[in-house]
Amino acid sequence: MGFEGADPGTVRPGGRTARVRASVLRAAGDALAEHGFAHLDLADVARRAGVGRTTVYRRWGTVTGLVADLLLDMAEQSLPRRETGSLLGDLRANARLVQRTLADPRQGALFKAVIAAATCEAKTAEALHRFYDIRVREWAPCVQQAVDRGEVPEGTDVHEVIRAVSAPLYYRLLTTGDRLDEAAADRAAEAAAAAARAGAYVRAAGEVTGTRRSDQ
Repeated sequence: MGFEGADPGTVRPGGRTARVRASVLRAAGDALAEHGFAHLDLADVARRAGVGRTTVYRRWGTVTGLVADLLLDMAEQSLPRRETGSLLGDLRANARLVQRTLADPRQGALFKAVIAAATCEAKTAEALHRFYDIRVREWAPCVQQAVDRGEVPEGTDVHEVIRAVSAPLYYRLLTTGDRLDEAAADRAAEAAAAAARAGAYVRAAGEVTGTRRSDQ
């Protein structure tokens, strides 16, 4: 899934350039996790990746262009949804995937850096929004299937249910510092499933879902 009208470097290359892209994005992720967005430097990323600086500048152009491509790659490389046949089982699978990602020392630090940058850098915020749009859309069909099975009410905002699963886990990552373990993931899934079954996410008449189009 591409970003229409994205910055330089956000269109996935093919052929021999794919290896260069993979090396550069890995180096960018390492640099973000180690030093944060404020210290991300294209020349340093090129050195880490073992490629020429002109290659990085020509393909990605800016730090924000590089981060946008990194987030796109992360969304595309994330594991696909698992379908267990029940709403709770599906949401638990989603929660545990988020938990494993955020509890990973490198990935957790990387997300902290990007989220912090998104609070004050508009293009990074847009790239982050697109990342989450892709992931929410990947998992939303699990909730729609629960609607179809009669597990949750008609009119449930399926995207909001998926967001509700990960929200407590990001809260732990960014604010409380509490342990991000499978028990926390399971509680988040159970709470979201219970709320969905109770109709907490049923849209009011005329309400439009808040999900953004990932190709806009």
